[in-house]
Amino acid sequence: QKRLIPLFHYALNPGGLLFLGSAESVGDFDKLFTPLSRKAKLYQSKEYLSSTQRPKSVSRYIPPHTTKISTTTPLTQATPKIQTPPTLSLRELTEQALLQHFAPASALVNNVGDILYVQGRTGMYLEPAQGAAGINNILTMAREGLHHQLTIALHKAVESSEIVHKSGLRVKTNGDFTRVNLTIRPVTKEPTPKHTPSLYLVILEQAPAPAPAPAPAPAPAPADADITIEKLKQKLQVKEDYMRAFHEELETSNEELKCSTEEMQSVNEELQSTNEELETTKEELQSLNEELLTVNTELQTKLSDLTQANNDMTNLLAGTGIATLFLDMQLCVLRYTPSAAEIMNLIPSDVGRPVSHLALNVVNYQNLTTDVQTVLNNLIPIQIDVQTKNGKWYAMHIQPYRTLENIIEGAVINFVEITQMVLAQESKRRLATVLLDAHDAMTVQDVEGHILAWNPGAERMYGWSEAEALQMNIRDRIPEGQRKNELALIEGLSKTDRLKPLPTKRLTKAGTVVDIWVTATVLENKDKQIYAFATTERMNETGTSPLKPMKDA
Repeated sequence: QKRLIPLFHYALNPGGLLFLGSAESVGDFDKLFTPLSRKAKLYQSKEYLSSTQRPKSVSRYIPPHTTKISTTTPLTQATPKIQTPPTLSLRELTEQALLQHFAPASALVNNVGDILYVQGRTGMYLEPAQGAAGINNILTMAREGLHHQLTIALHKAVESSEIVHKSGLRVKTNGDFTRVNLTIRPVTKEPTPKHTPSLYLVILEQAPAPAPAPAPAPAPAPADADITIEKLKQKLQVKEDYMRAFHEELETSNEELKCSTEEMQSVNEELQSTNEELETTKEELQSLNEELLTVNTELQTKLSDLTQANNDMTNLLAGTGIATLFLDMQLCVLRYTPSAAEIMNLIPSDVGRPVSHLALNVVNYQNLTTDVQTVLNNLIPIQIDVQTKNGKWYAMHIQPYRTLENIIEGAVINFVEITQMVLAQESKRRLATVLLDAHDAMTVQDVEGHILAWNPGAERMYGWSEAEALQMNIRDRIPEGQRKNELALIEGLSKTDRLKPLPTKRLTKAGTVVDIWVTATVLENKDKQIYAFATTERMNETGTSPLKPMKDA
């Protein structure tokens, strides 16, 4: 392309059309051609460029079958450079003198007849050809009588690489004919004869005049027509030899061009196949890119959801106030909630440390590592009540950490504060002790009179067990004659929070009536509403009040 595209531009007229094959293009020569249809590979030649802008490949084109000649061999027509002539040795002076006086006229040519060097005076055999100046081809410069034989001899020398000799050629010189001996000698630039000759030396020397032959017997002169026919036959024979040689050369060139065409078609098919593969690969890469974009979008969405879920979980754990500690399978700290920092004395740098290195802020408990390992081994949660050094109570839950795939990856420790519950249980336990140990009968009943509580003192005094009493009403324990006054008295407790000790009567399980002293107290909820009454009852044996008013239930 770098050699042919500029040559095509040089050959076309301005505005001429260049039509290329489907696999070709003008390449980097957009300045030489204007594309009319890139799809159809149709281009239009632009105006001729100036000599400074014209590609170098146009100024001198050597056909593919022509051997490239070294530029160091001078041409006779070349303008010599002005330089100081070197000093010649005696040997070179002797050789030049012999060449000038004794060597025949000769010319060094290539395989197509281009003259590369001329030795001696060749004016008797060669003359400038018609046409543009600067044509240096010996075949076009040969004089009449030498042209055909020189063409045949040069072609034969190129084909056989042997010396070809033609003698006695009649060459027309200045209106007369001169006999010339022609010799073509192959010349190789390499010293070994293995290389194919690429240069040929054409030697032209004047043949000696033939000795005068004895005068033949007079014969009738042939007719002019016979002489003309004989000359035409000779010329025709020369033409046939030349055409035969040219035809052989043309067939060889056609075969080479056919092989080149087949190779180019094969290369074109390979390039088309490669182009199709590249198109397929491009489509696959584009499809893969779209899939990657889709996956990337999904991952971005999942990442956003995960970040939101993580923020929600962090705020949830921090907002509940429940101290939570997460451990891995090596019992090292993974994360913890702010509330756990107070119980476990944790700081941010403790993440990754074993839990055994932590100092618990609890009293009378040193088995945290053992209990966590037991939970991981048995997968059974453990709950232990622990007390911190500041007096707070916590229910510590140790359970396995399970993933969504039900895989154990560590343990979770939760601390739930139970200080109020522990204090309430302690208070209830103390009150129960007082109720159990009291000698007096103590009962609790709701506003409708149903018995809610019955201590052992009441069981000893009235004979009903606690289970039996809880099924009874206060009306069942008041004698029928005093029932109306007693109930009105109990309803009056809503106005006075406390009833001073007063004598009354009660029925026993055996049906007897006993005299007692009773003190009643109102029980209210957080909304200041009465929901029950508590009573303390003692046997009245002396008739005096043995009970003091109660300050609280």
